[in-house]
Amino acid sequence: QVQLVESGGGLVQAGGSLRLSCAASGRTFSTSVMGWFRQAPGKEREFVAAISWSGVITYYADSVKGRFTISRDNAKNTVYLQMNSLKPEDTAVYYCAADTLSGGGYSGPDEYDYWGQGTQVTVSS
Repeated sequence: QVQLVESGGGLVQAGGSLRLSCAASGRTFSTSVMGWFRQAPGKEREFVAAISWSGVITYYADSVKGRFTISRDNAKNTVYLQMNSLKPEDTAVYYCAADTLSGGGYSGPDEYDYWGQGTQVTVSS
């Protein structure tokens, strides 16, 4: 079993930066694909970024490409999301997720079997 705890959310002005962290417990972290999703009020949960177990392969939604960077430290059981040049439309609850079964996909919520509780990111204009 994997438990995920996000941190680092907050209020920031447009153009600013935040770094989200997701601390994981459980021995399967280092072999799991990890992802970040977000959900704004009244909208469906959407894919933001994902990273392979080794950290070599990363994937991004078009809306964040070039602004967000996902990374991981398997020694610390932690995955990060560096968010730069934030926009008001980035405002959402951000969720960390783990795919311990490595089914092959990365952008669909159904690919992930463990989720964190979420952290709020608010970008003011």
